[in-house]
Amino acid sequence: MHGRLTVATAWRVLRQLSHDPRTLALLFVVPCVLLGLLAWVYSSTPIVFDHIGGPLLAVFPFVVMFLITSIATLRERSSGTLERLLTMPIGKLDILLGYALTFGALAILQATIASFLAVHAYGLHVAGPEWALVTVALADALLGTALGLFVSAFAGTEFQAVQFLPAFIFPQFLLCGLLVPLSQLPVVLHRIADALPLTYAVDAMSRVSAEPTVSAHTYRDITVVLGFALAAVLLGAATLRRQTK
Repeated sequence: MHGRLTVATAWRVLRQLSHDPRTLALLFVVPCVLLGLLAWVYSSTPIVFDHIGGPLLAVFPFVVMFLITSIATLRERSSGTLERLLTMPIGKLDILLGYALTFGALAILQATIASFLAVHAYGLHVAGPEWALVTVALADALLGTALGLFVSAFAGTEFQAVQFLPAFIFPQFLLCGLLVPLSQLPVVLHRIADALPLTYAVDAMSRVSAEPTVSAHTYRDITVVLGFALAAVLLGAATLRRQTK
C-alpha cells in the first residue's frame, strides 16, 4: 500500500465529484430535506419525532452514502477509468482506500450537517451529548460508503448497483429494530438481525437519543459498525478485478 497513490486517487475522485451538482445535492441536501419533512409531519407530536428522528438519522446517511458510493464507483468502471488504474502499478487496496478517503470525508461533512440541522433547526431532542449523535451518524455514513464500495464490485452497470438497494438494504431496514423491537421478532429473524450492521447502527443512535451518557453498549455498537465498514473495504479490495485482460 502506498499513501501517495491513495491520496492521489482520493483527490482525483473528489475533483470529479465537485463538478457533479446532482450528486452533491443527493449527498448533502436529500438527507436534510428528509429529516425536515419528518419533523414537519410530526410537528404536532414532537415526542414521536424525538423517538424516531434519531434512528432515522442513522438510516438516511447510510442509505444515501451507499447509493452515491456504489454508483460513482460503477461510473468509474463504465468510463474505463478503473480499468486503466488496474493496469498501472497501483494496488487494489490503494484504489479502494482512495475512494473510501474521498467518500469518507464527504460522509463526515454530511453527518455533521444533518446532525446539526436535526438538533438546532428541526428541534430533535436527544438525551445524550451532541458529539455522540454526530459520531454515530458518521459511523453509519462510513458504513454505507464501505458497503457501497463492496457491492460495486459485483455490479456491471449503474442500474445493477441501484438494484442492490432493495436486495441488500431493505431487509436490513425491516429487521434493524426500527419498525419492530428486536425482542418481538421471531427467533430466526432476531438471529439474522444480530448479524446485520444496520441493527447496531440503529441501536447506537437509539441509545444516544434515550440515554444521558454514552454507555459501553453504545461504544460496542459503534465499534461493530466500524468493524463491518473495515471488513467491507477489505473484501471490496479482494474482489476488485479487471473486466478485460
